Amino acid sequence: MVVGTEGGGCRLGKPPMASVLGEVLARGKGYSPAMSLLFDSFWRAVAYCMHPRVIALSFLPLVLMVVLSFGLGYFFWDAAVASVTAWLETYEMVQTLLGWLERLGMSPLRTVFAPLLVLVLATPVIVLLCLLLVAAFMTPAMVDLVGQRRFAQMELKRGGSMLVSVFWSLGSTLLAVLALLVSMPLWLVPPLVLILPPLIWGWLTYRVFAFDALALHASAPERKAILKEHRGSLLAMGVLSGYLGAAPSLLWASGAMFIALAPLLVPVAIWIYTLVFAFASLWFAHYTLAALQVLRASQAATAAATTTDVIDMPAAAHDASATNSPTPLPPPAAP
Repeated sequence: MVVGTEGGGCRLGKPPMASVLGEVLARGKGYSPAMSLLFDSFWRAVAYCMHPRVIALSFLPLVLMVVLSFGLGYFFWDAAVASVTAWLETYEMVQTLLGWLERLGMSPLRTVFAPLLVLVLATPVIVLLCLLLVAAFMTPAMVDLVGQRRFAQMELKRGGSMLVSVFWSLGSTLLAVLALLVSMPLWLVPPLVLILPPLIWGWLTYRVFAFDALALHASAPERKAILKEHRGSLLAMGVLSGYLGAAPSLLWASGAMFIALAPLLVPVAIWIYTLVFAFASLWFAHYTLAALQVLRASQAATAAATTTDVIDMPAAAHDASATNSPTPLPPPAAP
């Protein structure tokens, strides 16, 4: 929630702890509770992306990725381009296509085709590393930010340790990489190249960020219950984040212009990746913590109702016994 300050600026306010579900339903009349919660957490994540702390945190993964990218490019770029060029020359179909493009006046494409292919092949690695760096360096701080501002009274049950989170992220990443490798031949079918990679990235985003968002606040049973109950919404959030993460890849379509401006456009693309995953992390934090508060409120209400029933049972039994007890006979009359 953005509220005004005396200085004319704005800050992120703290909504009251009571009845997050009621607030969500009030904002999203006509929608299901899950859909209302989805929209509410989306706009909150957008607002939190403007927070100076989030913007400052985004520079650490950016610096690490830029240093790593240019370091690897300095040592391996020429060798990678030469290897891809030699590999393409062995395919007669590719050479026929390039010759046809040259006859159409697109001869520069032969020069940039191999470098662009290297960048396309490197893009999944860049995306993967950006996601993991955001999860490692930004997500804990952003979950803490959301927790302090919206859920300051929420009990921390610490159901997921740092070691468990690392193994969870690495295991999910290995499965995603395996899915990417297996599905690569299907990318040659035009519609599937626009569907399969975002789905895989979306699944990985959902697995990593949903777990990390609940690791501090939820117990293990609570985390499993939320991930099971809200699996559809969380996966949809991950897939949408995956499509947003594909936007920087449009820079590669600029062809020769991108190769010339690579020292400028590569950091821009990496920063966009970082901000997209930072937004996704905030989105999952707002959604899962609100869902956790609703779950605990529901459990507390159920426990209170059960306790009331248990307390009322002896009193009801006493009243019933008093009603059903035989009426004492009057004492015999004196002779």
